Parts: sequence; C-alpha cells; structure tokens
Amino acid sequence: MSVEQTVVMTGASRGIGRIAARQMLAAQPETHLVLLSRNDPRDLVDELKAHGGSVSVVRVDLSSLQSVADATDAVLDLVCSGGLPPIRGLVCNAGVQHTNARTETVDGFESTFAVNVLANHVLVRRLHHRLHPQARVVVTVSDTHFGDFRHNLGMVPGPRWQPVETLARVGAFRDPSSTRAGRTAYSTSKLAAIYLVHECARRFPATWTITGYNPGFVPGTDLARDADPVSRFAMRWIMPLMTLTPFATSPGKAGSFLADAALGAVEAPSGAYTDRHKVARSSPESYDPGREQDTWEAVEALTARFLPPDANMERRADAHHRHHRSQ
Repeated sequence: MSVEQTVVMTGASRGIGRIAARQMLAAQPETHLVLLSRNDPRDLVDELKAHGGSVSVVRVDLSSLQSVADATDAVLDLVCSGGLPPIRGLVCNAGVQHTNARTETVDGFESTFAVNVLANHVLVRRLHHRLHPQARVVVTVSDTHFGDFRHNLGMVPGPRWQPVETLARVGAFRDPSSTRAGRTAYSTSKLAAIYLVHECARRFPATWTITGYNPGFVPGTDLARDADPVSRFAMRWIMPLMTLTPFATSPGKAGSFLADAALGAVEAPSGAYTDRHKVARSSPESYDPGREQDTWEAVEALTARFLPPDANMERRADAHHRHHRSQ
C-alpha cells in the first residue's frame, strides 16, 4: 500500500540519480522528493512536476559540512512545520572522484573522503532522530572496493586502508598529485562507506533498513568529469559499448536499480550490499567489525561540531563501553 512520504536524495541532478528520481516518483506518486543539490536542477524539477511529481530543492555544498548541517536543518524545519510528510527514505547517491588526492575542502579534509563519507555521515546523523520508524537509507557505494581486475577492470586501484584520521586528510596516498592516488582515494572511501553501513545497521533502530548500493561500472556518466580529455572521451563514447557485456551497467539500468533499492523493491536486510538488482557479498576486507567500529568513532570525532547535541553524550557512552570491554 502506498503512503505519503518524503524521500531526501543527493546526487539526483545527473547520471543514475536523475534516472532514479524519475523512476521513484513514477512508481510511488505519493512520494515527495527533496533534492539536496549544489545547483538548482530546474530542468529536472520542471520535468518531474510536469508528470505530477512533488519535488522540493534544498541547496547544499557537500564539500562543506556546515552546508550539509544547514541543509538538513532546512529539511527538518519543513517536516516539523507540517510542510513535508514524514521522512521514510534517504538516498545518499552523490559522490566525487578526483584526479588527485590533494584537493582540500573548506573544513581541511581531503575532498573525496569528505564528500563520499563525512557528508553522508552528517546527513544521516542529523536526520536520523526524525526518520520514520520504517525508514530506508541507501548509500551508493562501488565495487571498486574489491580491488581486483574483475571488479575494477584495471582502471581503479584497490583500496589502501589506513587510520581514518589519515584518510580524511590530503596526502594519505603515495604521489598525491597523481591520478592513481585520486582513484585510490575513491575506492578507499567506498570501503569506508561500507564499514559505516555495517556499523549503522548495528547502532540504529532494528526497524530501519540501511544498505549499500553498488551500480557496477557505469560508463557514460559524469563521475570522471575531472579526468583528462582522452579519458573523458573514452568514458563517454567508447566505454558505453561495454554495457553490451556483463562487465558494465547502462545508466538506465543502474538508475532503475537504485530506485528499486530506495523503494524497497529489492528485499535486503539492514547492513546488506545490493549489487545492482540483488543482495550479494561485498569484499572479504569489507567485513571487519573492528574497522567498522573504529571508522564510526573516528568519523564521529571528525564531524563532531556538525552533529546534533545528543551526539556528544552518545560518544561518551561509546568510549565508556569500549574502555570496559577492553579491561
């Protein structure tokens, strides 16, 4: 049975997110879609409204954690005032991949980690006390975290795990000005995102569902927009031919699969890894309870001033629990 609900979404202005936004409103017209976007996606909003969709836009710069905090507060104000129905869905689809690992945000973090990990954490943590008991949270991850040829096709180096405090700063990888370092930062950030999905599944209400969604290799999108001209040309015009093989996913299919994950059309337990249209196992490295807890605690500390006030009490309780567990 369809119910009136709000779904908050990042990364809907282009690529698979844009396709997913259309599909979600087509499948569940009672949904009010809130797009968190750096720019005003007026053409998308007009298109969705022309087909009867209910859409709002809240401006956000995901590379600024204060901007993320302000955007979530704007959404919460609308919900609390009755301007929006209850939030039953959160889709963290936005992501960046740079051609280096030395791009720094206004907060002093490495940009890839800031957008792909820290911004999502602030978004989830500031909204989670106002989410519906049956809420569904989807975080777009990537099979580049496997680090093997089958999943990366030799184009993206595998993750190189280090303490989160190191990963969050520029210069975490060798030759940080290189494209290889930028792509390593990307695959490592996606591994960190999976760790947080697992830890959130443990910590948040059992009635919630939080999952990681892997679209697979999707040529033809703008993820590689910062790459060199030859690479951009190949990604846009040559690589799409790979969607005729099992090694790549077309943007249309990837967007449709994301919509299914967001709306619960794919049955997945909380903490699951949805590989395109089915639940699967993520990499062996991605199942590490120690790293998962460490990642949570480090990210909580790095984003502390952007989290809700009760987060400080939760961190103190975590530290107390961990101290006693180690004795």
